[in-house]
Amino acid sequence: MDVLIRQELADDYTAVYKLVKRAFEQEPMGGGNEQDLVERLRRSSSFIPELSLVATVNNEIVGHILLTRLKIVAGDQTDISLALAPVSVMPEYQKNGIGGMLIKAAHAKAQELGFKSIILVGHETYYPRFGYVQLDNFEISLPFEVPPQNAMVLELETGALKNTKGEVIYDSAFFQ
Repeated sequence: MDVLIRQELADDYTAVYKLVKRAFEQEPMGGGNEQDLVERLRRSSSFIPELSLVATVNNEIVGHILLTRLKIVAGDQTDISLALAPVSVMPEYQKNGIGGMLIKAAHAKAQELGFKSIILVGHETYYPRFGYVQLDNFEISLPFEVPPQNAMVLELETGALKNTKGEVIYDSAFFQ
């Protein structure tokens, strides 16, 4: 199977909406509105077009990943990081490595753009294979309760979070 990863275009929005909805329909941890979250994040100030990627097979969009800007704040100190949410693959294409390809491509693009870390809430058995570790290894907290094994972070550059501490501040689009 030939998979092409590229930046999402405005012409892709409808197909991506349908893809994200289908990908999360059967997901027990999904809230059922991930497709709407993607729409809201695209309109937010945290949106970075280069970090919204699609995977295509025979020109059909079968996967999508979105990384958006977030802040880690402690008093007067603010550090910038990224949120990975969501990564989606069409059900019939899952378990073929497409999600992993999207994650690796997003990591590479984020590094190229100068970002140092990515924070996510996700499956404790899936994301560690891409280098994610529990967030509680750092002096960083989320603004909501999550089992510690599901709150994760990736340093895109070794030691990038050494002097970072505080609470994650997500774009308000996450909470609408």
